[in-house]
Amino acid sequence: MRAEQLQAIYQHEKRRVVFLIDSKSFYASVEAVERNLNPLKAMLVVMSHQENQSGGLVLASSPVAKKQLGISNVTRQKDVPDVPGLIKAEPRMNVYIQKNLEINAIYQQYVDDDHLLPYSIDESILDITDFWHLFGDSPVEVAKKIQRQVRHETGIYLSVGIGDSPVLAKLALDLAAKKAPDLLAEWHYEDVPEKLWPVTDFSKVWSIGKKTADKLERWGIHSLGDLARSNPYLMKERLGLVGEQLYALAWGIDRSDLGEETVVKDKSYGNSQVLPADYHDREAIQVVIQEMADQVASRLRAHGQQASLASLYLGYANQGIQFNTRHRNQTGLHQSIRIEPTNRTQTLMTVLTDLFQQHWSGQPVRYIGVTFSGLHTEKIQAISLFDPEPAQEASEEDPIDAVVDQIRQRFGTASLVRSHSLEKGATAISRANLVGGHNGGNAYE
Repeated sequence: MRAEQLQAIYQHEKRRVVFLIDSKSFYASVEAVERNLNPLKAMLVVMSHQENQSGGLVLASSPVAKKQLGISNVTRQKDVPDVPGLIKAEPRMNVYIQKNLEINAIYQQYVDDDHLLPYSIDESILDITDFWHLFGDSPVEVAKKIQRQVRHETGIYLSVGIGDSPVLAKLALDLAAKKAPDLLAEWHYEDVPEKLWPVTDFSKVWSIGKKTADKLERWGIHSLGDLARSNPYLMKERLGLVGEQLYALAWGIDRSDLGEETVVKDKSYGNSQVLPADYHDREAIQVVIQEMADQVASRLRAHGQQASLASLYLGYANQGIQFNTRHRNQTGLHQSIRIEPTNRTQTLMTVLTDLFQQHWSGQPVRYIGVTFSGLHTEKIQAISLFDPEPAQEASEEDPIDAVVDQIRQRFGTASLVRSHSLEKGATAISRANLVGGHNGGNAYE
């Protein structure tokens, strides 16, 4: 495609300077730095050791471990070669979160909060359009400066994709920067035909999953160039909004604005877990449900929220985690009930226990999830010392809940547990120090 044709196509697209920054092999790099090792040279894997994961999985591996041992982030513990010098680190999620905060604090020296989006624990998006000229003669120079600063202050290496749009920056990161000697790649709209369209391995392209890739192949679309030359109206007809987005991706077009305020329509609070074994006993299942209701109720109160809809999810053993949203079926159970707005632990535990007792038919359970939604801001009313009766009527806070929350916030979730958490099958104590399902602490956030 000729330059003048590309210019005509992109003339109405806003050109920005977007950095999509990835902390290279983040968990493994943090563990290497904590041991005073070079993240790019250390032979190290971060491995979970959960009972309900058949011995655990590799969560992250250093570049050397990936290359020399063929380890990926889905390798099971039993398949990891036992070689001399290999460090097997347990995950420490709180350490990774703290390191992520340190890195993003450095990014805040280059952009304001409205133009910084922490995309995940190891990736952040910076719209540096209005700021880069304050720090260097070119975006590439600024990107290298950020790489050096983060490396010097935290020990972590960064890969940086630079693009005229967020999606182009992401594609530059994944398809080029991560393999570049300087861990950096800059793509502009004019580079799309040469650098993006030849890509044929859809598994390497952000947002294209296996099922979508299989569909594209069946439709005769074997490269991003084929996708760019496809009929956008037909793509939308076949895949809906996803088809429209994929067509735009093939052209590197993304009109999302980091500074635009996003309204979350239906927030909820919930928790879920895969049990360490199949649970057959009614009392044991009920204990876990009550523990989870207790934990989520604490989060509701910490955020000043009350829930008016309670939902219980059960996944049956050996059936996969699937749900019929109206009735129970052979794979699981999903039941919801409207309630008066509340955040009281005892009330929410009772509601979920009743749902369980009414609808469970004895199937062995391997997965439990609870969700509270239909949120209302908790009403806080002034209490008069000289008018105790109205004060008593206005106060809805359970004094026991308040004391429990204060103790747990100060000393940790496991510092004070209900008696049922000491019973057989309970999981609250063992899960108290988990973050994202892995070792690393707990929080109300």
